[in-house]
Amino acid sequence: MKWRVTWVFWAIMALHVAAVLIFTRGFLLTRTELPFHSSCSDVSDSPCFSRSGAAGSNGTGGSERCWTKPAVDRVVIIVLDALRFDFVAPSAFFKGIVVSTFNFFSLIETKPWMDRLPVLQKLAFKEGSSAKIFKAIADPPTTSLQRLKGLTTGGLPTFVDVGNSFGAPAITEDNLINQLIRNGKRVLMMGDDTWVQLFPHHFKRSYPFPSFNVKDLHTVDNGCIDNLLPSLYQEDWEVLIAHFLGVDHAGHIFGVDSLPMIEKLEQYNTVLENVISVLESQSGPGGLHENTFLLVLGDHGQTLNGDHGGGSAEEVETSIFAMSFKKPLSAIPAELGISCEYASDERFCISSIEQLDFAVTVSALLGIPFPFGSIGRVNPELYALAAGTWNMEKLKSDNPEYHFKSAEWLHNYANVLCINAWQVKRYIDIYSASSLIGFSSDDLLHVANLYDEAEAIFARKRDNFSSKSELSRLSTLKSQIDAYLKFLGSVAELARSKWTEFNLTFMGIGLGMMLLSLLVHVLAIKMVNELHNGSFNPIGSSGISFGLIFAFFIVAIRACSLLSNSYILEEGKVANFLLATAGVAKFRYSIMKRKRIFEAGLFLILICLLRFTIEIGLSKQAATSAFLHSSTSWMIGIDFNHPVLVYILQLLPMLALIGLAHLLHKSTADGCSQRICRFVVMGTIASYVLIVVYWASESNMLGLALINTARNVIPRIIYAIGIGQMLLLAFGQLFNGSKVVDHRSLFSKTVSMLSAWSPTVIILSGRQGPLIALASIVGGFCIVMLQNIEEESDGTAKPLVVNPLSVMEWSLLALSMFFCTGHWCAFDGLRYGAAFIGFDEFVLIRQAILLTIETFGFSHIIPVFGLPFLVLRHKLFAQKDLFVQLSLAYMMFGLIMAATVTVTILCVMIQRRHLMVWGLFAPKFVFDVAGLVLTDVLICLASLYYFCQPEDLKLETNTGGR
Repeated sequence: MKWRVTWVFWAIMALHVAAVLIFTRGFLLTRTELPFHSSCSDVSDSPCFSRSGAAGSNGTGGSERCWTKPAVDRVVIIVLDALRFDFVAPSAFFKGIVVSTFNFFSLIETKPWMDRLPVLQKLAFKEGSSAKIFKAIADPPTTSLQRLKGLTTGGLPTFVDVGNSFGAPAITEDNLINQLIRNGKRVLMMGDDTWVQLFPHHFKRSYPFPSFNVKDLHTVDNGCIDNLLPSLYQEDWEVLIAHFLGVDHAGHIFGVDSLPMIEKLEQYNTVLENVISVLESQSGPGGLHENTFLLVLGDHGQTLNGDHGGGSAEEVETSIFAMSFKKPLSAIPAELGISCEYASDERFCISSIEQLDFAVTVSALLGIPFPFGSIGRVNPELYALAAGTWNMEKLKSDNPEYHFKSAEWLHNYANVLCINAWQVKRYIDIYSASSLIGFSSDDLLHVANLYDEAEAIFARKRDNFSSKSELSRLSTLKSQIDAYLKFLGSVAELARSKWTEFNLTFMGIGLGMMLLSLLVHVLAIKMVNELHNGSFNPIGSSGISFGLIFAFFIVAIRACSLLSNSYILEEGKVANFLLATAGVAKFRYSIMKRKRIFEAGLFLILICLLRFTIEIGLSKQAATSAFLHSSTSWMIGIDFNHPVLVYILQLLPMLALIGLAHLLHKSTADGCSQRICRFVVMGTIASYVLIVVYWASESNMLGLALINTARNVIPRIIYAIGIGQMLLLAFGQLFNGSKVVDHRSLFSKTVSMLSAWSPTVIILSGRQGPLIALASIVGGFCIVMLQNIEEESDGTAKPLVVNPLSVMEWSLLALSMFFCTGHWCAFDGLRYGAAFIGFDEFVLIRQAILLTIETFGFSHIIPVFGLPFLVLRHKLFAQKDLFVQLSLAYMMFGLIMAATVTVTILCVMIQRRHLMVWGLFAPKFVFDVAGLVLTDVLICLASLYYFCQPEDLKLETNTGGR
């Protein structure tokens, strides 16, 4: 009988793991961050180095070049967040375009937000100008954080970047900013403080401004304006970055077609006019900006409603304006065959550029190594705009000097692409060799063949290249460049297919398997209930009880709430509200039956206190921004730094630990029938004492001042005691597993297991741990005492099945504990410091285990192992029924968890291109599936630990076998 039930839990766990893995393969596209960085000496290993000394060399000495010859001395990068393409391109460019509802432009007439940046249009389309407008294509997801990462690394950021950034948002893989610093370039940053988070300690000077408040259109922009123009007159930088946010915030609050948006664009136009004026005034011979390159770009676009994050044309299409302050430069040689998109009147021609190419192109212009993980290509037009030193507009195509100049430029560009292709090929080879999530052998073979083909083209003609005519040289160089561009384009498309495209087939299969698991849950509950001849109606009839209907109603409401991003953000409050709803229903029953009124009232008071602690947890979430740094008591107006209050707050957790120790000691005297239980409880009380000493030493309350080593010893001793308790319980179960289960033994086992876990969970949770533990005990006590109230008042009632409403309340209480402890479903909601309690050095597996225990201790571990209390109250069930009821309780608990996670999976599948998919839905998915798998594992372990077959069932089995 035991194994007939236990195998169901293991089968469900296997089904869930398979479903999660398959769905994750289609949704959470992954990429491993490699710890390698490019350096100047690397280029000597490339086949390009021996050809011309270095890529892009024009007779310049080696001391002046690294990978490529520097083409510019200084770069000014102005980022206009959420810059739509039609903010920059002339309105005439869009006239005559016929579109559908789901494409970029819904109407063909000029929109109010168009032509609001005339300074860029005037410079870009003026004859003989050294400026150009590009349509920049971003790769989704189009969130600012990941777009900045893509712009600086030259890679394709995905939601799961497996790297060394444990507990920090900083970019750890090689990137443009890192290469600038490593090669002696000074970087000045102002504006969006996301740059400081991504690149801490990288900037010579920085003026970050908080970007969290989307209602604030001016703080960041005014900060940029105040610092930008004065900085242009200073010589202490080579790269200046100014990130404006007003357009992005105006879009989020008011939309694109709004007066604040138009005002912002006009403000930007004035700022850009002033910037260009300053740069031009100092661009003469010997001037500060004689060789300065200006880039004005957006990190992504936005919809008409101001949203971004998905992959629609409005969101991925932005713009780059580039301007060189050298003498006017021409277009690149016609032999390269660059295409562009013309306006309807053919007055304007705008080329496209991939944002993927930004990092490597800027690196080539500044003469620094390309980021190690970049898979972009050096864009020919952007490179020519700054790197060209000739004017071909005065030359004719039949002029010999034209062919000579063309061949000179193409030879230079071919050498740069050679370095570019070699760097990308090196990255793909090392990535595939070191990553578990690499490319297939067929893909690698195809990429290798394209690279070898590009190398072979030059190798076949290299020996007699100098003896060829100019026309023959042009043809050779054109073939060489085409081969390299084909290779680089193939790698980029391959990477996109692996890292940025959803696989709907896998996602559908995963969702289908989760739905199948729900069916298995229901059938298993039905099977066990029929074996027991039970009923979900407490009076024994064939009907369905109110508890079952009400529990289903509550679970359905919570599941549906997960389809809304607003309710996910307030999930803790939703869980608390639903728990309060069930509590009010129980309070009503207790008044009607005049039973357990104290417990019902206590339960409602506890729920109110939990709501307050959830609010505090949400304040911790808000405190991650600069908004709350100035006040530690913004919510209730209390000075937590007052000495008396500080003393009380330090003393209260210790008093709570004493209360827990008293409860454990009382449980051993009243109910623990096993000697092992007494040993475990004694070890737990000893751990509590060590926790008190540990906290007292941290606060110096008793004059204790332990050195760092001693402070690490105490947590390690507590961990060791916990492991010893687990081993003791495991050996006890192993050698006494054949014993029958009864109420006293089950009570002893439950107390022992919770005692073994509690010290580790408490010390990792910090000083809130004992208070949360007491709240869990009080809440669990009330749920246990209030279940099946009607059975106490009616002698005909028969408690045939554990109450589903009580199991649902148990689940909601567990969920509330997750948010009460200050967690939320985002990676910045993890308390990474808990992983280092007792340790100074980082070991991945060890710290991951500690972090998991801290995150899911009170919400998953304690509730799952404490679930037997629901079937132990006043011996409601006979010994014969105890095993079956415990099985049903765990099946119901698992079904509730699986149902909510299934809806979460459905939600992220529907919202996969939503603005907040990577910032909200994907983290929610990760936390939920992690909690589901952990719950399945814990239930399986609990079934092995708690499920001992009753003696009467053994006798029935033996009799039936004769």
